[in-house]
Amino acid sequence: MEQTLKTKLFPVLLKLIIIAITIFIVTFIQIYWAMGSLSERSSSSCLDCSFSYDAYLMSFISSILLSIIFRFLSFLKNSYSIIFLQLLFLISIWFFWNYSIFVDKESSWSTFLFTEELLHTLTLSFLPISILSIITVFALHCILKKHESK
Repeated sequence: MEQTLKTKLFPVLLKLIIIAITIFIVTFIQIYWAMGSLSERSSSSCLDCSFSYDAYLMSFISSILLSIIFRFLSFLKNSYSIIFLQLLFLISIWFFWNYSIFVDKESSWSTFLFTEELLHTLTLSFLPISILSIITVFALHCILKKHESK
């Protein structure tokens, strides 16, 4: 009984760890790629906080949150729905983080309208989010499918 619990629990934990590490790394890269031009600017909320600390913290939170969400989505039957929802969650969270950084490092020091903040964030984020979200979701599917076949 104890052995079967271990053999069932280990693959689930391994999948969660693979998902979390992948999301952490790619989120960190995405933040630097999209918002790296703001890295030298002072934060309006924490003058002592560095850009890399913020990116690390956002990546850590994203990896935990999205790995849990992705794990629950894996119980769906339709693989197209899974991919669509994973992309939707990933893009939404990354855009939210990028928007938060833009507001903290740029627009809080100026006068931006909400729509201008969104447009600037979208301009900086579109390419990194588009490329990395697609690569991440399909890489996770390939990695997890390869792991299941063993």
